[in-house]
Amino acid sequence: MKTRGKNPPRGVGLIIVILVIAFLLAIGLVVITVTSTGPAVASNVRLQQQAFNAAEAGFDAALRFLSDNLTGGLYVDFIGLYRTTYNNQPGLDIPWDVNYFRKLTDRQLVDDVQAHPLPCIFPSQPMPDDNRFSYTVFLINDEGAVGASADHMDAILVCIGQGPQNTYVRLEIEIAIQPQT
Repeated sequence: MKTRGKNPPRGVGLIIVILVIAFLLAIGLVVITVTSTGPAVASNVRLQQQAFNAAEAGFDAALRFLSDNLTGGLYVDFIGLYRTTYNNQPGLDIPWDVNYFRKLTDRQLVDDVQAHPLPCIFPSQPMPDDNRFSYTVFLINDEGAVGASADHMDAILVCIGQGPQNTYVRLEIEIAIQPQT
């Protein structure tokens, strides 16, 4: 007579082997996924950094351009240099407007500047060492909502660096003209 408690039921070993193989397969898939996404993430980070460098280059070039034209007497303030429209509609410098520049994506702004380049400091300037990257630079009146009483001696300098794979980085820097003494 056989007793049931001493011998394990038939097929238990097969189930344990299947569970161990399934566990190892899951671990293998996780390792493959992690190792395959690592280079893609690194590439995206590298593109973001290069687009940031392009935006910084745009800032440097715009500062030189404005400084040269201010000291040369071509400009005395920022009147006429502000970008105020998006898609030929006003409101780019008005915070509560749907066309306010901070409500738009970098790509929307760059596309609009390229379609309607005036007024703009640099509609799309390629980087000299790598023409896959470029920058777009324009001025926004930081008191656009104020109207005619606005102080035209300061502005927001918007620099957008762009690169491959729809990589964009935006810098916004408030600049001001210092009165001559």
